[in-house]
Amino acid sequence: MTDYQPMMASIATKARAASRHLAAADDAAKASALTYAAQALRDQSADILAANAIDVAAGTKAGLSPAMLDRLKLDEARITAMAAAVEQVAVLADPVGQIIDSSTQPNGLQMARIRVPIGVLGIIYESRPNVTADAAALGLRSGNAVILRGGSEAGHSNRAIYAAMLAGITQAGLPADAVQLIPTQDREMVGLMLRAQGAIDMIIPRGGKSLVARVQDEARVPVLAHLDGINHSYVHKDADPAMAQAIVVNAKMRRTGVCGATETVLIDQDYPAAAELIGALIDAGCEVRADDVLMELDARTVSADADDWDTEYLDSVISARVVSGLGDAIDHIARHGSHHTDAIITNNAEAAARFLAQVDSAIVMHNSSTQFADGGEFGLGAEIGIATGRLHARGPVALEGLTTYKWVVRGNGQIRP
Repeated sequence: MTDYQPMMASIATKARAASRHLAAADDAAKASALTYAAQALRDQSADILAANAIDVAAGTKAGLSPAMLDRLKLDEARITAMAAAVEQVAVLADPVGQIIDSSTQPNGLQMARIRVPIGVLGIIYESRPNVTADAAALGLRSGNAVILRGGSEAGHSNRAIYAAMLAGITQAGLPADAVQLIPTQDREMVGLMLRAQGAIDMIIPRGGKSLVARVQDEARVPVLAHLDGINHSYVHKDADPAMAQAIVVNAKMRRTGVCGATETVLIDQDYPAAAELIGALIDAGCEVRADDVLMELDARTVSADADDWDTEYLDSVISARVVSGLGDAIDHIARHGSHHTDAIITNNAEAAARFLAQVDSAIVMHNSSTQFADGGEFGLGAEIGIATGRLHARGPVALEGLTTYKWVVRGNGQIRP
């Protein structure tokens, strides 16, 4: 068995040195690095696509699900979108050095909270090769060094994207060690990252339930968790039927493999067009796993079991049930949701306000598709993930979520009595 401890120690030491360089780097250098990196992604798109084809072929042979293959697959449009996301991060306001608040004490001491980088970030992710670009861009722009450990299913793609990002970073005169990609797929490296307290300042997992569970169980480093996207769309009795149908079909079927996809639709018992809504989902190619009431409305539905209410399908499958009203919908979400993204569709402002106030999720929506749960759609550029916890950062995590703060105190000779 290979001893990867020296490799991990070397990577972490170089990352720490690079983080000190980045903390002092000016805004223009960081922005230029990402502008160059975005162009390198476009210039090297043929190499990236060739590498991705190897991964997709291997994933197909290995029996990856359609949802996983969709997350893995790149094409010209997705590379263009990846480059555009990196460019968008480049033009965002630099959070480092931002004064959060300040005050002057009666004794004349001037105190300010200043936003600073976290330091060294460890990103552990699966399937999605675009995370390589997103994480590198967000880490660098927020002044953090980044250690990337991608999944084996996207190994060739990750290396090709990383090469392009590295070209941009070095062209701008920033240290190559600002972003490092773990060169082995051995799972022992994941364990070493999780135990690297003092060397890595925060771990961010991006992947399935088993990966996140391992990270949370084993980590001795603070974790910014991204849990399941068991998202709900609740169709209230006062919803406009045409709007409700369009939103729910989009929320489920636009891209079924993204974490913002709706996995359960809750339909008010007094909503007048439940049959049409279920029929529209089925006509769009979605399997509907329904409760007894909804099964009577369309013979094409499948009976839901207890596990369906707690399942993130990431596929063309949705669970559906009738609820007795707004309170029942909120209670269902509290029992079965993952605190990711939940939406109400209604023209009743009072019902919407209660839903938005009482549903304890990182993102709550009114009359919109849950597929908008994305950092780019929130104007944040690329995102590192959707944090579903309650501490430090919540929802789409971008530049500000990758910073902390320190107190800067200025005096003119004060001593404490």
